[in-house]
Amino acid sequence: MRTVRAFRGMTRAGTRSVLIYRGDLLTGAVTLVIQVVLAIAVWRIVYSGRGPVDGIDAGTAVAYAAIAACLQSVLLPWQFSTLPMRIRNGQIAADLTRPLGLMWQVLGQNLGVLIGRFPLGAIGLAAAALLGALTVPPGVGPTVLAIVATAGGIVVALLCNLIVSMVTFWTFEVSGPLIVYRFGSSFLSGSLIPLWFMPDWLRGAVEWLPFQAQVYTPVSIYLGQTRGGAALALVAVQLVWVAVLVVVLQLVWQRARHRVVVQGG
Repeated sequence: MRTVRAFRGMTRAGTRSVLIYRGDLLTGAVTLVIQVVLAIAVWRIVYSGRGPVDGIDAGTAVAYAAIAACLQSVLLPWQFSTLPMRIRNGQIAADLTRPLGLMWQVLGQNLGVLIGRFPLGAIGLAAAALLGALTVPPGVGPTVLAIVATAGGIVVALLCNLIVSMVTFWTFEVSGPLIVYRFGSSFLSGSLIPLWFMPDWLRGAVEWLPFQAQVYTPVSIYLGQTRGGAALALVAVQLVWVAVLVVVLQLVWQRARHRVVVQGG
């Protein structure tokens, strides 16, 4: 129970670290609304005067673009982990002595940041709804499965974010790798371009990566483009990636803990 309470404490701290900066929240909300409006406008222009493309009509493509932008903004904030800062300023030394393991501390904080950004995603979805860009799921089953897939995507994103942030143990400065990861993840997750419209060779490669489990899987299920056994298979892939990423995280942590060098305080 003490471990659970400690994890909840880290989660609350992460949430408060987001909500306390109201100016940043306002700026983030405005930025996301602009991004959603532009995404809707672009896809409506692309489909102007056209029928369905590869079986995807204009309404589905526009709804996908809007929802994916909101989901990606929640899952991948610019500062998604405090681990690099803790390593650089020497706080890692104190963190390693806490009863709650370092990985759980960071995961709790990252989860709190994600929860704190939920209002931004809600604002973006509200803007999309006002513009008539959202569609209703095809039924109760797809809605429930989409919720499960969204939870799976959140777990995959948290694990990927943590693994990438652990590069700091080797480099101390990870601004470059984080930027590459952010933009790479945005593309490979299907946030910028749905997997439907990717060439077969590229889509086949992307489906072997964990990123599509973060955005493409829940959104495609929600919109009814992936149904039945295919939808269940995508959720199963999420579970497989969660297991794989947990193993990778443990291996990286075993190597990283031997490279701890305390700087600063």
